[in-house]
Amino acid sequence: MKRLLTVAALMAAGSLIAMQSAVADDAALIKSAESAAPAAVASGAAIYSMDDKGNMKTLRDGKNGFWCMPDNPASPGPDPMCGDANSMEWAMAWLEKKDPPKGKVGFMYMLSGGTDGSNTDPYATAPAEGNNWIETGPHVMIVNAMDMMAGYPTDPKPDTSKPYVMWPGTPYAHLMIPVK
Repeated sequence: MKRLLTVAALMAAGSLIAMQSAVADDAALIKSAESAAPAAVASGAAIYSMDDKGNMKTLRDGKNGFWCMPDNPASPGPDPMCGDANSMEWAMAWLEKKDPPKGKVGFMYMLSGGTDGSNTDPYATAPAEGNNWIETGPHVMIVNAMDMMAGYPTDPKPDTSKPYVMWPGTPYAHLMIPVK
C-alpha cells in the first residue's frame, strides 16, 4: 500500500511539473506572439499557436479584434505575426489552399521580421533553385487588396528595404511594407 501511495504521489508530482512547464511554455509563446505588433494592439489580441500536427490552440482570448501567433521554430528565422480578422481569413485560405475571401482587405504586423521565405512560391518551405528565397526585416502587410497593388514592384528578387508585392501572380499576392 505504501509503495502504491508513493507511485501515486510521484505521478501527481510529475503531472504538476508538466502543467507548470506547459504554463511556462505558453507564457513564452504569448511573449513571442506579442512581439509582432505594437503593445497597444498585441496586449489585447487573441493568441493562437499551432501544434506540430497543424492544429490551432488558443493560448489567450482576445478583446480587440486582433490575433497574434508566435514564432514558428521550424522556420529559418523569427516570424511572429499579428493581424486583424480579415487577415486571419486570408491566412486560413492560404494555409488551406483556398481562394481568399472576396472584398476583405486585411492588415498584418510582423515587427520582429519575417526572415526567410520565397517571394514567388507561397508554399515553399526552404530555399531551392528558382524559388526566389528572400529575407525580410520588420514590416507590415496589406493582404487581399489585389486591385490596389498596381505600381508596386513585383520582381522575383525585390529590394526588401522598399514596399513590394510578395507572391505576385498568385491569389495570395500581398503588399510588404518595411518599417525600418
